[in-house]
Amino acid sequence: MTPDHAAPSAPHSAAAAAAAAAAAAGRGAHAPTADLPTAGDSVAERDADARALASTVRVRILRICLDEPRTNKEIAQLLGKNPATTLHHVRTLVARGFLTAQPARTGARGAREVPYLATGRSWTTDLGPGGHQVLLDAFLEELSAADPARVDMGRLGLRLDAEGRDELSRRLNEVLEDFRQREPVADGEPWSVFVAIHHDTSRDPRPSA
Repeated sequence: MTPDHAAPSAPHSAAAAAAAAAAAAGRGAHAPTADLPTAGDSVAERDADARALASTVRVRILRICLDEPRTNKEIAQLLGKNPATTLHHVRTLVARGFLTAQPARTGARGAREVPYLATGRSWTTDLGPGGHQVLLDAFLEELSAADPARVDMGRLGLRLDAEGRDELSRRLNEVLEDFRQREPVADGEPWSVFVAIHHDTSRDPRPSA
């Protein structure tokens, strides 16, 4: 799973034993149901995609623009940043096909404004080294803005063999993919989901004396 979908592809390949689901302002547990644009084929293209997503700000922009087109001004306001700063990130995401410009509209003061919508392409993009930290940082920023009374979170420790670990990852992926493909409810509320499975080094066997 990647940025503009409950955030990073399959629980993004690093998976192993804790899961958290949380509500955060920004994205519903939905991504476009049409055929998703594919990630770049060449090594250079994949590297360029990974660099474009190696930013907490850009990951959050994708979430903000997931199911409602947003102008750069709106994005900047939601992130509490200068529009000039967010415009740089928006242009990077557009250049790599993660955002697409929608028909221009007239703003409140008559100015021409261009809204942007996430394409869903990040769902199939490999984030590369450091990608998990970017997703985690984006999640924590979104979570900090959520009402604690509307956050559902869990933590679980398991001891699994390789087969059990693969089954856990596969079944989590199946649930995420099921919800991703559903059409958004018109009057539904936006929710976000973050899932992580990791090797728990704190419970590794003690070294022999």
